[in-house]
Amino acid sequence: MDLRGFIALCEKEGQLARIKAEVDWELEISHICKIAEEASGPALLFENVKGYSSPVLTGAFATTQRLAMILGKDPKLSLVELTKEWVNLSVKDVTLAKEVKDGPIFENIVDGDKVDTFAFPSPKFYELDGGRYFGTAVFMVIQDPENGKVNLGTYRMGILDDKTVGVQILKGKTADRIMQKYAKQGKKMPACAIIGGDPLHIFASAATVSGAKSGYDVVSSLRGEPVETVKTQLFGLPIPAAAEIVLEGEIDPTKLRNEGPFGEYTGYYTEELIKPIPKPALDVKRVYYRNNPILWETSVGRPVGDQHMLYAFARNASLWMDLEKMQIPGIKSVYTLPEGAGRFIVIVSVQQMYPGHSDQVAAAVIASNTGTYGVKMVIIVDDDIEADDLPRVWWALGTRFNPARGTQIINRGRSTPLDPAIAEDENKFLTSRIIMDATIPYDWKIKPTEIKLTDSIMAKVKARWNEYGINV
Repeated sequence: MDLRGFIALCEKEGQLARIKAEVDWELEISHICKIAEEASGPALLFENVKGYSSPVLTGAFATTQRLAMILGKDPKLSLVELTKEWVNLSVKDVTLAKEVKDGPIFENIVDGDKVDTFAFPSPKFYELDGGRYFGTAVFMVIQDPENGKVNLGTYRMGILDDKTVGVQILKGKTADRIMQKYAKQGKKMPACAIIGGDPLHIFASAATVSGAKSGYDVVSSLRGEPVETVKTQLFGLPIPAAAEIVLEGEIDPTKLRNEGPFGEYTGYYTEELIKPIPKPALDVKRVYYRNNPILWETSVGRPVGDQHMLYAFARNASLWMDLEKMQIPGIKSVYTLPEGAGRFIVIVSVQQMYPGHSDQVAAAVIASNTGTYGVKMVIIVDDDIEADDLPRVWWALGTRFNPARGTQIINRGRSTPLDPAIAEDENKFLTSRIIMDATIPYDWKIKPTEIKLTDSIMAKVKARWNEYGINV
């Protein structure tokens, strides 16, 4: 599976629309795809972008069905069911990526003065954005200078000029720690911005496969066959042989440039709208691309769009695996709400086994590697309610949640500086959190008696449903 294979699969399953009318990269593409996403429409392939001969793909992640297709799973699965399948895949034996000598990514090579970051139809998404964005569905590969480990990570990348793209590497993230190692050695950090290849690469950081040496091994293990990589010609970094576009260059840790503002996944502009925030920048030395390269973008902006589905799924899988590793018993399902920007709100369903069990689960969520970053609300429900069954979650909050007993406020926790709920005069890396325990206490001797439908009658009704003539 590469990006072209995924597009072909979407078209076969009626999940793709080819837009042949001319569209403008400036605002028009983003507005079309946002309307389509909010209507749960198909992925869009813009084949006639004004001033360009190559296409733009949007909406790849916008529905659970297409997420399932990327994973090779049943499109009828819910997000929680799909996450459980992913968690099961992630405990498989490791399959190592395979290095090959050549690949389609080397069909075209540009370097030196001919490098032009504007050569691809990068959109400007929203009116107040600081410019055009090459990377919203992009991942970057770098290598730790001390242990040689290869890191894959996703970062937004705005075009700064014809030879440079900004890279939003936030403080404390893995890429930042690796970059500081280069800074300590007085060196620039080689890096590649990659679009295309197997769509699973965007999910690589959400899964852990024992024995995997890089995200490429993770993708290989999840896919069940080796990802083919080639080494770049300048710095020898591994890139997918079937990638669409690769920008190879260096990041100077000592030279930061202003980037943004940008209409982010929260539905709000980043703080660069108020004050400039210098960011690392990739000085592009060489560009590799396939014939008729496909520029893959996500629309970002207010929820729910394809990036929120991606964040929700990736963080859902990562959090569920964190809880499994912590050996917390009784976890039935985990759900990170796409409507909460795919990050801020988490619901966990648990089968309680002892007093304080629900409290332990809530504490484990915010202590986990995934939950400690950005989560602001944790809701715990009993195991008779699936975490993604929102009407019943609200029912539990209305009938089982006692605010005085079930509420905990944590005043300080790690946050993302992209959270618009944190004021400009506050520490943008810290947030408060609320835990809402909507379970029936395990230690109650007398518990509320729930109204339940009779199984035998339900079976009879389902068997005769077509006779009733009710179209639901």
